[in-house]
Amino acid sequence: MANSNQLPDYIVSATPNPASNRAPWYKNTAPTYAGIFLWFVFWQDAARGGAPGGTLAQGLGWALLSLAFAAVVCHALFYLVPGLFGMRTGLPLYIVGTSTFGATGGFLMPGFLMGVLQFGWVGVNVFFSSFAIGSLFYPDIKPSDPTIPVAVKVIMVVWGALAAFVGLKGIKYVAKVATYLPLIPLVVLLWLAAKTIGNLGQFDAGALITAQRPVGASDSQLGHIGVLAAMLTYVVGFFATAGAAGVDFGTSSRDKKDVQMGGLVGIALAIFITAGLSLVIVAGVAGGSKGVLSSLSSFELIPTILGKDTAKWVMFLLAIAAFPPACFSAFIAANSFKTTLPKVNPFISVGIGTAVSVVLAVTGLVAKAISVFVIIGASFGPICGAMLADYLLNRGEWTGPRAGFNPAGWIAWALGFLVGILPNLGVNVPAAPVAAFVVGFVAYFLCAKLGMLSAVIPLPKKS
Repeated sequence: MANSNQLPDYIVSATPNPASNRAPWYKNTAPTYAGIFLWFVFWQDAARGGAPGGTLAQGLGWALLSLAFAAVVCHALFYLVPGLFGMRTGLPLYIVGTSTFGATGGFLMPGFLMGVLQFGWVGVNVFFSSFAIGSLFYPDIKPSDPTIPVAVKVIMVVWGALAAFVGLKGIKYVAKVATYLPLIPLVVLLWLAAKTIGNLGQFDAGALITAQRPVGASDSQLGHIGVLAAMLTYVVGFFATAGAAGVDFGTSSRDKKDVQMGGLVGIALAIFITAGLSLVIVAGVAGGSKGVLSSLSSFELIPTILGKDTAKWVMFLLAIAAFPPACFSAFIAANSFKTTLPKVNPFISVGIGTAVSVVLAVTGLVAKAISVFVIIGASFGPICGAMLADYLLNRGEWTGPRAGFNPAGWIAWALGFLVGILPNLGVNVPAAPVAAFVVGFVAYFLCAKLGMLSAVIPLPKKS
């Protein structure tokens, strides 16, 4: 066991969140997580799967069953252990993570990495929200279009700058508005579902596949396992960073029940309702059009369902509802950088990150949201896997910080990331974010058994 003098100041000064500051799951964890999944960028592409028919290729029932499985995986494997760690210690992620990655290593992973990846989310938000606003001027515009109008690029710059500024300075005001804005996408989803559900009886997966298959192409639709893998990639990839952030959510939970219920309702149920309604909407439109669809994105189908005049205002409202998530991402990044780069003015660090986000949006590099989800899943999948192994090896107890760079954690992350990122390098890995998680878990477990753990450093007792 190493000496506590080896601990960095940011660990020594950390204070657990007291019981008096905690609240029931329905007042913090569940509504906050549910708001994440109401963001239209999450649910819009639930039916896409990279092949004719997308995730609806084996029917709506199998797509919904696959979605339910993915929702449970998010809760049980990616959120629950971080949430329990946070509840039991009262400490945030960048402290709890030091038992897995070391007192020095945890500074970078997951602390600094969490901040960096937030700008990926800002870029995704800027891109899709700007297109939604741009529909007011270009009724036929779609995020999948190869060319981005100049006016939309201008919106991207302004949107990104405003999100960063508010994230740095005015997050408490955004939080108040954000309490009600998630109702907009929920109402939109229910409205779209009500308009299309009557056609579900005519939905034919075969007709959808035939209509979407390029002329002369061979059979290439997803099988049952392919649909399940695509759904896991989509849902888990989106959720991975929020799963690790379950530590921070857990610090506000009173007991294990709060952690469990917050995840079951705010994560599993919210995923199933939002993405499930999206699947129903796409299937309903397909049923009414005999499979002939312009897109498998429920967002891009809004003009088809409501008409262009109504759709442009609905899409504008969805963009407004997406502004708080952009601000929260910038806020999380700012907090991460303040901790890991204390000598750097956050306006500079966040400004540079936001500039990168805007460039990613303006160039269209974040247009394919699923590819972004794969990167995020590859980055945080092995972190969650290693944390689960750490949890089980220590029978649910947090060991405290480990010295330096804990070899087991870093080897687990490197191997998991390598596996998780392969799809973006042209190598097919089914359910890559989950595969990254499994590799991270197994690697950490084996490394720990081989003695590749740095010494635990006891936290100094606070007077």
